[in-house]
Amino acid sequence: MHSVVFNQKGGVGKSTIACNLAAISAIRRRDTVILDLDPQGNSSRYLLGSAAEESRGDGAAFFEQMLSFSFREQPLESFLRPTPFEGLRILCSSPELDELESKLESRYKMMKLRESLVGLPRGTEVFIDTPPALNFYSRSALIAAQTVLIPFDCDDFSRRALYTLLDNIREVQSDHNRELKGGGIVVNQFQQRAKLPRQLVEELRSEGHPVLDTYLSSSVKVRESHSRASPMIHLDPTHKVSREFEALYDTLYGEGTAGAE
Repeated sequence: MHSVVFNQKGGVGKSTIACNLAAISAIRRRDTVILDLDPQGNSSRYLLGSAAEESRGDGAAFFEQMLSFSFREQPLESFLRPTPFEGLRILCSSPELDELESKLESRYKMMKLRESLVGLPRGTEVFIDTPPALNFYSRSALIAAQTVLIPFDCDDFSRRALYTLLDNIREVQSDHNRELKGGGIVVNQFQQRAKLPRQLVEELRSEGHPVLDTYLSSSVKVRESHSRASPMIHLDPTHKVSREFEALYDTLYGEGTAGAE
């Protein structure tokens, strides 16, 4: 399964969700790849820590070769780097992606990522972290993916932006990727005792939006996992948020999806 985690609003937990789901996939003994397409490189630092600096040009090199006229492009596989977590590899991001974007877009290279994913071994589970904007990289990811997950952080601004986001996803589905399915809206940083988050989620449900039943709680432990470059399932597998991520993974992928493409 190829999944993209996307929202045009920043700070909603895209990297956290992508990395934690990928870590669970790998621990379930699935060959797993995460593509960090956000020039900020949060996923790269989350999984590699300071070692991300050593591979920060990999993603840019992968996309830069698309601008050459050579018929001998290196496969995506050759740009992936191992993480400290068995079974999990990553395409690292870098600020250079920003410099390449206009060139790639002007040369209509948005289908290339989808073509590259075909070259991965059968059954590889792919998670794509995206920038907080509908740009070349996020469009490429939506075109390449089979399902899209939308983080929602229980904020009124997020709810208002969600409608435009859903329209943009539908446009990409219609124009470029009719196979793209909505994996659902992932409620993140949920505070059970607060009235506003519950109200916003119920309003989304009443409007018919695909809000997933598993919510991700707000916790300082998640921030600790960021600083220690260790996804929750590795940092503290018995923690409430770790169990929530596992429940979310099972809801989305489960054992019945093993080997899906």
